[in-house]
Amino acid sequence: MQVKSIILSLISLFLFCSTFSQSYKIVDTNQENCYDTINQIATPSLGDPFYGQDAQYIGNQPSYEDNEDGTVTDLVTGLMWQKNLFADKLTYDESVAGADTCTIGGFDDWRLPSIKELYSLIIFSGYGGTSAEESIPFINTEYFEFRYGDEAAGERFIDSQYASSTVYVGTTMNGDFTMFGVNFADGRIKGYGTDPLPGQTGDKLFEVKYVRGNTDYGVNEFSDNLDGTITDSATELMWTKNDSQEGLNWGDALAWVQQRNNENYLGHDDWRLPNAKELQSIIDYSRSLQTTNSAAIDPLFEASTIIDEGGEINYPFYWTGTTHLDGPPNLKYTNAVYLCFGEALGFMETPPNSGNYVLMDVHGAGAQRSDPKVGDPDNFPNGHGPQGDVIRIYNFVRMVRDVTLTGIGENDTNESNLIIYPNPVSDFLTLRFDTPVSQAIEIKIISMIGQDCSSNNIIHTGNSELRVDVSSLNPGIYLLISILGSSTLTQKFIKK
Repeated sequence: MQVKSIILSLISLFLFCSTFSQSYKIVDTNQENCYDTINQIATPSLGDPFYGQDAQYIGNQPSYEDNEDGTVTDLVTGLMWQKNLFADKLTYDESVAGADTCTIGGFDDWRLPSIKELYSLIIFSGYGGTSAEESIPFINTEYFEFRYGDEAAGERFIDSQYASSTVYVGTTMNGDFTMFGVNFADGRIKGYGTDPLPGQTGDKLFEVKYVRGNTDYGVNEFSDNLDGTITDSATELMWTKNDSQEGLNWGDALAWVQQRNNENYLGHDDWRLPNAKELQSIIDYSRSLQTTNSAAIDPLFEASTIIDEGGEINYPFYWTGTTHLDGPPNLKYTNAVYLCFGEALGFMETPPNSGNYVLMDVHGAGAQRSDPKVGDPDNFPNGHGPQGDVIRIYNFVRMVRDVTLTGIGENDTNESNLIIYPNPVSDFLTLRFDTPVSQAIEIKIISMIGQDCSSNNIIHTGNSELRVDVSSLNPGIYLLISILGSSTLTQKFIKK
């Protein structure tokens, strides 16, 4: 009777937390390999150079379900997506208006996604090479149709920019109205003007992928813990209120975080350099240097100021632990992702081929680009790329750590914390405890409607791992409850 009461309480608490706490689950970047400044490397150990990068942390792994009706459900975010692209690209105005008449899958509540919703689909196992043939898209093409730009029609192969509903509150280039979009061909967020490109008469065209469901996705729920940290209960991430207050190259940024962990900074020793999607989650797209005279972040946070390449006060770029696979093969692993919390500056050659370079906000505060991991910024006096993206290399750091519920129940303890993997799972789920446990462990698997799908007493004799066969379960979300005497440990998992 007591066990049944605990289970019912856990289900109620889980549903409450799913609805009100973690409405904004960050999907992992899918980056599985580690890199130094030039090459792919073996996974670094604690204390080694380049320890603490993206691939060393396992987040909410991408998981999708094809609904066989032209839609795909993201099992992590709860968002439902349009599976296929439209036959033709659309203007921004057409993209916005088209959602009202879209009836894919029999649904009539489609919308143009926000930039945070759209960015949830990006994966950094992609590679932006020098041609479509050698490149790998930054989106899961097993579930979503993708195409590179039509070079036969005069496009570049990287012209695969997807529209979002998020409009830059400032302007880019020469005062242009700007919409943020994701380029799944080269793995970037940029602000795009919507007017005709030079030499063209029609408005710029974009790929479109409509979304529905979970209208709270991308909405932060920050609280100041008054101890130098800020918690976002929507994502279950804790952030440092302040930043590094100095620019560092990528390797030094990773080392700087580990030094803070050695010092038990702010009472914690598990800080990390955020991955690209984690850091993008705290961008505030309603703020900018141009309109609020601030960084593009909630005012609860403190953001350093810098003197930019034009000698003006601005706000930094911030490193992530995510390597950006981009460029020719010899440079494939040399860049890492950063997010622009100040203006995304670039040196535009104005007019073209004139040799006259003008510094301007080319992509907007909130853009995601990448920098060389190491080097001298002076070697890039006119920036890099078609918009002359400024190259800084010495970018700032804001650290993050997980804050998740473990051990939910009346008599819970954290004496034997539990990790489960793989998640999502197809057949066998591995349970790993942080210390060997010899007492009997009662394992229960509960569906979201309260059905007890498994109940076994397993004697755990000195081991810290055990495997549970879940192959017979139907696809869906389940609670795994481990009862060790008076302690109850709970984890959620997804059965594929």
